[in-house]
Amino acid sequence: MRASYLAALSLLPALVVGHAPAGAEVRVFVTNEKSDDVTVIDASTRKVVATIPVGKRPRGVAVSPDGRRVYVSNSNSDTVSIIDARSLTVLRSVAAGLDPEGLTFGKAGTALYVVNENELSVTVLDATSLAVTRKIAVGKEPETAVASPDGRWIAVSNETSDDVHLIDSASDTVVKRIPVPKNPRGMRFTADSRHLWVASEQAHEVSVIDMTQMAVVRSAPTGGARPVDVMLTPDGSRAYVSHGQSGDVRVLDTTSLSLLATIPTGPRTWWMALAPDGRFLYATVGRAGEVAVIDTQSNAVVARIPCGTLPWGVAIADVH
Repeated sequence: MRASYLAALSLLPALVVGHAPAGAEVRVFVTNEKSDDVTVIDASTRKVVATIPVGKRPRGVAVSPDGRRVYVSNSNSDTVSIIDARSLTVLRSVAAGLDPEGLTFGKAGTALYVVNENELSVTVLDATSLAVTRKIAVGKEPETAVASPDGRWIAVSNETSDDVHLIDSASDTVVKRIPVPKNPRGMRFTADSRHLWVASEQAHEVSVIDMTQMAVVRSAPTGGARPVDVMLTPDGSRAYVSHGQSGDVRVLDTTSLSLLATIPTGPRTWWMALAPDGRFLYATVGRAGEVAVIDTQSNAVVARIPCGTLPWGVAIADVH
């Protein structure tokens, strides 16, 4: 087992290119797992405003509910780095279990759930003290975690055991294991928390879990190769699915699961984030070293923004 490496950057300021304006700003944070840094993009100008060194192999990224902090999991450092979303400096880095990958906040913002791929567990951190409060055993090779909008659930996808574990956020215990198609990765809850969408990479499918039945009620091929992430529009009418092998984002009708559009993006199109108003979708394109910006009205790529080496995760902060 790989020895834990604690990042030496916990007290060092980030290398900032540019500076923050006085008013509110929507910023896009992209983790680059080969260059060990985070690219920060001003969403309005589509310009890179900062490159922030973090730990080794940064992957997952999440924004605090108040938009003030950005949390980055450093898989090969076994840490999470905390970035001030306005000053763009690393405030500190803390231990977060072995091989942290995906991460999410609970709705209240008091707990941060960090998936540990090599530990087959989730590490729960207190959002204020950043102390570890609990370890939760999940499935094999856990990938990521998402929180339901109603605050009740934390869902964890497990790539090798082909299931989703549901954690009750009130007790931080697993209450259900739900089998899904092979190699589940990205997930999204519907706005009403009644359904959970799951992208299964090796099955080349998306599935829909009914949260009342706690079972898969629908599955369908995406038409692309190796789907990784799924994003739902605010009105719930469309699902955007990124594909690592076919290098595209496919748009599905959420009622019929039929294909509405195919958007070429590039090789290793991985994780996605949707702008607060739902107009633009940001997708990391790993092999091209960039983020593709998709207009959700025209379903076309309208910009490509260079990032670091092998961009992986992406998250959006509405900074005030």
